[in-house]
Amino acid sequence: MMNIKIGSALIFSLSALFAAQKASAPVPVEPLPVENEPLHHVVLKNESVVVIHLTLPPGERTLYHTHTHDRAAIPLSSTSITQQVWNEKEGPPSISEAGTFSVLTLPGNSYTHRVHNVGANPYDVLDVELLMRPQSPSPVTAATVAAENPSARIYNWVLAPGAASAMHTHVRPYLIIATSGFTLKMTAPDGQSIMHEIKRGDFHWVDTKVTHTLANVGSTGGQIVEIELK
Repeated sequence: MMNIKIGSALIFSLSALFAAQKASAPVPVEPLPVENEPLHHVVLKNESVVVIHLTLPPGERTLYHTHTHDRAAIPLSSTSITQQVWNEKEGPPSISEAGTFSVLTLPGNSYTHRVHNVGANPYDVLDVELLMRPQSPSPVTAATVAAENPSARIYNWVLAPGAASAMHTHVRPYLIIATSGFTLKMTAPDGQSIMHEIKRGDFHWVDTKVTHTLANVGSTGGQIVEIELK
C-alpha cells in the first residue's frame, strides 16, 4: 500500500512538473500585418501611404508584425528601445529621440520584428508606410534632402522663433508632419499666407503642386518634416 501511494504521488508530481514546463514555454505566435498589430493604429490610408501611430508604454513589447513596404519613422518622444527580428535574438538598446527620423528600405519582400520599450517614457512614433516604389524616381527635389530611400525623400525644417524656410516647390505628393507644437505660417510666392496652431504629431497629406515657405511665428522652437514621394 505504501509503494502504491508513493508511486501515485510521484506520477502526480511529474505530471504537475511537465504541465508547469509546458505552461511556461513560449507559445509561438504567427506575425501579424503591421496594420493589425493591436498597438499600431492606422490614422491615414490612401493609395500612396499608410500612416500608423504607435504608442508603446515603458516595459511593453509589440507583437511580432510584418512590414511589406519601404517606410519612414518619425519619433515623437524620447526613450530607449530594442528590436527583435523574427527568429533572431533581441537586439541591443538604442536611443529613440523626438525630432529625429529614419527612412527604411524594405529588405526583400517583407520585414518581421517586434519592438520593446526598455526606456522610462512611452515610445510614441509615426510609422509611414510608402505603398509605391517608383521604377523611375523623379529627379526633382524641393530642397536639401535630409534622408531618402527608394520610395521617398525627407526634408527637415528646424525653425527657431521668427525663422522661415527657403521658398520651395513640391511637384510630388508629400506628407507634412509637425514633431513639436508651434505657430506655423505658410506663405505662397504671391504673398498670401495661412497660419496654423499645430500640435506635436499633427500631419497633413498634400497631393497637389505647392510652392511655399514655412515660418515659425510663435515663441517656441518648431520642427516640420516633409516626406515627399519620389
